[in-house]
Amino acid sequence: MAQDSMKDYDDLLIALRRITRAIDLHSKQLHKSSGLTTSQLLVIAAIVKLEKPTPTSIAREILLSQGTVTNLIDRMEKRGLVKRIKSDSDGRSVLITVTDEGLRRHDESPDLLQDNFLAELRKLESWEQRLLLSSVERIASMMDAEKIDASPILTSGAIGIDDRK
Repeated sequence: MAQDSMKDYDDLLIALRRITRAIDLHSKQLHKSSGLTTSQLLVIAAIVKLEKPTPTSIAREILLSQGTVTNLIDRMEKRGLVKRIKSDSDGRSVLITVTDEGLRRHDESPDLLQDNFLAELRKLESWEQRLLLSSVERIASMMDAEKIDASPILTSGAIGIDDRK
């Protein structure tokens, strides 16, 4: 009986490791194919969607802190992917636009991992979705991770460290 418990334990840890590896591999593939990190692609997608947003509205849209978004915009501006422009209606406000190069990289990038995940999740019955959520929340609790600040972005590494390129 102790061996069965150990096998269940091992199977769970292996499944968690596979999830972590899938996120890591997809993030690396995304960066290799587009030259952008998941966070950078999310910023560009938010700019396109919101049409000349402020850094604050981008942060709200992608559920990252304003400081993180500002750092991402700084780096992306240096690479010629986005531009800051003054608002016509309020000279104090700064708006963000995507350059042609930023838009090209965004358009040529593969889907984000969470897009694929959500498509598969939506195929499940609502009771299956609730069961998965409950189970994963329990795992987060068991790992003392329920208080860790996180956005619904499947990416590897710490945001702000991987995005220096």
